[in-house]
Amino acid sequence: MERWPQPADLAAATQADAVRAWERLGYPRRAKRLWECAQALVERHRGVVPADAGALLALPGVGDYTASAVLAFAFGHRAVVLDTNVRRVLARAWQGEPLPPVSLNRAERDLAGRVAPADAKGAAVWAAASMELGALVCTARAPRCDECPLASECAWVAGGRQGLDQAPRRTQAWHGTDRQVRGRILAALREAEAPLLIEGRASLADVEPGQMDRCVASLVADGLVAEVDPDRGLFTLA
Repeated sequence: MERWPQPADLAAATQADAVRAWERLGYPRRAKRLWECAQALVERHRGVVPADAGALLALPGVGDYTASAVLAFAFGHRAVVLDTNVRRVLARAWQGEPLPPVSLNRAERDLAGRVAPADAKGAAVWAAASMELGALVCTARAPRCDECPLASECAWVAGGRQGLDQAPRRTQAWHGTDRQVRGRILAALREAEAPLLIEGRASLADVEPGQMDRCVASLVADGLVAEVDPDRGLFTLA
């Protein structure tokens, strides 16, 4: 944010600059989308983030959640912002369920719309507050119900806080997965000042050749990595 405070600043940089600066902030495709979004903002909106849902949704990488969050938090509009934490608060306090469904459904959206205050300012405050409540108090596995301002009205608490032990744990393996290997490849390319020979790289020596080829190919297909010398097998950030 210090380096590229405005969309036009990021748009003037390269995609590789954005991916390199992103480092370990999350999925690297988000850096690519953010850079593409900056380009689109300059081309379509003179570098200004629009305060219109349709215009936001037309931007690269922007879905319902991001558009709603921008409308609520940047512009103070009434928008229903639903992340995992908010969904968990709604599931427990209003529906008596230990955890929300795996996938967001229409019933949840309708409930969120009814729960959010009707006025724009109140809805924006509720969006921020419910996020924090879910992240810090109404947590997934160790909820601090004795500290929750909704405890006296919570349907799940009233029902005896049933079902959390039986709820499936949503764990995801990480070590050795393609996601991890992709991240390691990108880390090596970020540190390199010139096109890099990935095959045989010491930091990637434990990766099976087949997995390496698959991960490199997927990074190229995603537009994050470019092969600059096929004969020598040299790659760089796209």
